[in-house]
Amino acid sequence: MALGLLTASAWVQARDYAYSDAHLHYVDFFQETEGMSTLLKAMAKNRIDHVMISGIPVAKKWHEDEPKRPRYYAGDDADAYWYSATDVWVATAVRQLTAEQREHFHPFLSGFNPNDKNSAAHIQRMLDLDPGLWQGIGEVFTRHDDLTALISGDTPRANNEALSKVYALAAKYDLPVLVHSNITSKRERNPLYLAEIEEPLTLHPDTRFIWAHAGTSAEIHRHQTQMPFLLPELTRLLAKYPNLYIDLSWSMLTPYLLDENGKARPEWVTLVKRFPDRFMLGSDVVGRFDKLGVELKSFNPFLDALPESVAHKVAKDNFVSVLPKQR
Repeated sequence: MALGLLTASAWVQARDYAYSDAHLHYVDFFQETEGMSTLLKAMAKNRIDHVMISGIPVAKKWHEDEPKRPRYYAGDDADAYWYSATDVWVATAVRQLTAEQREHFHPFLSGFNPNDKNSAAHIQRMLDLDPGLWQGIGEVFTRHDDLTALISGDTPRANNEALSKVYALAAKYDLPVLVHSNITSKRERNPLYLAEIEEPLTLHPDTRFIWAHAGTSAEIHRHQTQMPFLLPELTRLLAKYPNLYIDLSWSMLTPYLLDENGKARPEWVTLVKRFPDRFMLGSDVVGRFDKLGVELKSFNPFLDALPESVAHKVAKDNFVSVLPKQR
């Protein structure tokens, strides 16, 4: 018996994963980047075969009253503003790749104001300008921790009229949409904003939605370590809406997928096994790529707890399968 257990353990440890990164920002909140050469090296080093590559839809202001340039959007109280040129940096970087290299990159268009009903028309112009380049939309920033309050203008919601037009356009062009929409606020211990993501799922059944971090965030976890309602709500949503996919980027890893000892939580293993085609990994790095492999490989203990076929789907294949059927 002991020999059998040892053999099984060694077999699990011997798994070798290739990855897709379903959530990567080529630039940071100041629209700066380490560049494509560094990204390519990080991908090759860590067996990352496919990358969703997007910009950041806002730029952080260095305000006149701030003596030091902030390093992150939360570095000071200055606001941020919607920044469409972010897509120019992404498109330019991808165009400079060889044809073989481009097969590994999947650009998502993000540089628009989700409160503006003109945004769908802007996205249409971007699609017309580079036919076949864009393979998705997002990351769309709606409820997003303190960033929500810092962005100039109205609070963006995933279920507003402007985004409804964007979702309809996404369905027309078979483009998945990556949406950041927190399931609740920092203080409310209930799914306060759940309707904002569920309503689009209902009204746009032909649009594939990737829910960034499944509505979680590190900032929420600082105030409430774990949301007990997340697992039952995700189970219900995935059963009800076949157009919902989950981005398991870093804020999902703990305290949900892994326990305090770094072991996979069985209830989350059960959920992923029940919906094996609906989960994908994301690094959520922003313009810096030195930790790209570390972020994705940190999911290995959870992947190892899944059946091998499911683990490879989550690690790589599910993201590729959600991309446009024809490019």
